Amino acid sequence: MPDHQSNLIMNNAIVADEWTLVTMPAGEEVVKKQAGKVVLFKLTGEASYTADQIANTVIPATGKVLVPLAVWRERKPELAARQAAGELGIWLDTHELLEDLVSAIEDINSLPLIAVHVERFADGRIFSIGNLLRTRYHYKNELRAFGDVLRDQLFFLKRCGFTSYLIRADRSAEDALASLQDFSQPYQGAVDEQLPVWRRVDRSSV
Repeated sequence: MPDHQSNLIMNNAIVADEWTLVTMPAGEEVVKKQAGKVVLFKLTGEASYTADQIANTVIPATGKVLVPLAVWRERKPELAARQAAGELGIWLDTHELLEDLVSAIEDINSLPLIAVHVERFADGRIFSIGNLLRTRYHYKNELRAFGDVLRDQLFFLKRCGFTSYLIRADRSAEDALASLQDFSQPYQGAVDEQLPVWRRVDRSSV
């Protein structure tokens, strides 16, 4: 039965989340300004974690864990057994370099789960990251979106290769689930359906 206490959507259903999300201790937030305005989005490739934050991140000793990319890169020996057992997933922020993940792992499909965190819904880099993971790097396993993920984005995240969506606790997972049916047929080709509609629909009898 679906877990109605969960806000995780996968396979067109609300399901229990088997993964424990590991986050770093909070660091000092630096307010950046440009032309007198606060810069809301971190630059791609910008370093946003300190060595102390990475070292002090607490990782549960058992169960499936979803760890930050920076923590995994610096603490790989400690996490090797978890990865070999299929109990390790990796998440990254939209400003982090996807190449840092790909270059640090021999087989990206050894990861059962990769997740992308959206700090603010207006950050569209998540769509490019999903597309690249599926097309350039041929990632085949669960690809999750979480953070400030809105109902109206789920259909398009699916088109970019995402297969699960962790909806914010203050939003309705049921409403978000319904959004995956907002459109009956996508027009363009994309990750989830490569052929455009004019190649999929037989009009010979029309």
